[in-house]
Amino acid sequence: MPVWLREYSWRQSGSAVYLSLPLRGVRVTPANIFCTDRYLKVSIPPFLFEAILYAPIDDTSSTAKIGNGIIFFTLYKKEVAMWDSLTLPNANKEKLQYLRENAVLKAHEKAKEEAEAKKVTKQEHKKHALEATMKLEEAERKRIEDLKEKERQKVTKELELWKKQQKDAEKQKRVQKEGELYQVEQLKEKKKEKINKTRIPNEGTSKTRLKPTKGYGSYSMFSENLKEEQLPAPRSAATIRINFTSRVFPTALRESCVAEEEEWLRKQAEARRAISADLSELEDLKEEEKNPDWLKNKGNKMFATGNYLAAVNAYNLAVRLNNKLPLLYLNRAACHLKLRNLHKAIEDSSKALELLTPPVPDNENARVKAYVRRGTAFCQLELYTEGLQDYEAALKIDPKNKTIEKDAEKIRHLIQGTTQDS
Repeated sequence: MPVWLREYSWRQSGSAVYLSLPLRGVRVTPANIFCTDRYLKVSIPPFLFEAILYAPIDDTSSTAKIGNGIIFFTLYKKEVAMWDSLTLPNANKEKLQYLRENAVLKAHEKAKEEAEAKKVTKQEHKKHALEATMKLEEAERKRIEDLKEKERQKVTKELELWKKQQKDAEKQKRVQKEGELYQVEQLKEKKKEKINKTRIPNEGTSKTRLKPTKGYGSYSMFSENLKEEQLPAPRSAATIRINFTSRVFPTALRESCVAEEEEWLRKQAEARRAISADLSELEDLKEEEKNPDWLKNKGNKMFATGNYLAAVNAYNLAVRLNNKLPLLYLNRAACHLKLRNLHKAIEDSSKALELLTPPVPDNENARVKAYVRRGTAFCQLELYTEGLQDYEAALKIDPKNKTIEKDAEKIRHLIQGTTQDS
């Protein structure tokens, strides 16, 4: 049989009723309280408190504060009036049963409506997230297309400039060759004139001194045509062999940075070895151990039992299998906080915030946790300014969170105290 709680105190104003219910020695949670517009119930086995209220109240805005063994109710009236008593007077057993059942039925209908509204809101949030993701992908696609178009235009301009340079070079070579041929022709003409002047006498002397002989076998050296002077033959072709220093990296020596290239090649080799080692290790795992969700649940169980190192190992393997899940980094950051690995906690929280994009209502809780955990790590490193920035970012997302607000206020006091000491 339940023990009915009869000791309580209440007072009222025109718009509200204030009820104080002492419950010492027991632990009270919000799940122990049930309230509708006409019915109030507090069930903490073996104690039970039940009240059919005198008039309807606004159960949505009414509040209950639990602390120091007392539940303090603030019940706002739907109509401004003074009550004669807290509960409905002269109510028989059948009426009380009807009001109780009616209150439970209304509570179920309200919960069903809230669930439907939450479902619709969640679908709208998912739709909004999908649209935001599509817009981001479209913007990224457009950016890539613009870069391709700019690169294409740049290459086209460079090709046109190269063609123009080739045409100019060919034109210059042709003009130079024509000039050389003209000079050669001029040189030939000058040589012919010089030869004619030195070998052929004038007409007067030719008539008096040289007389042709009559008869067979007459001959004159000037009757033959002068042979043109021939140019020397072109040089014979030959093959020249040139040896260059062999290079592994295909970069011109005048543009290369040998030390940076060797470092890059070394890192590439290490990355290939790491990937090969990872594949060989993953081959020995069971099928369920290759599932990141299974590993995440396993890490959560290890964290709940206090085995933080095992939880970190589970999250590490899950991240190696899928490094795009923000909850893996968020949970691993919590483990690092417990292990006092503060820099790693900051790194994992930052990575989780990077993956929690775009910011939508569905990932609000995860973003709040990431900011709080990173801010806690900053504060433990005595970087209070950075920690306060993360706590204020969490408050912007969840302004009704009293715990975060209190912690932020403590950090502000610490910063003020540090400033005054300095």
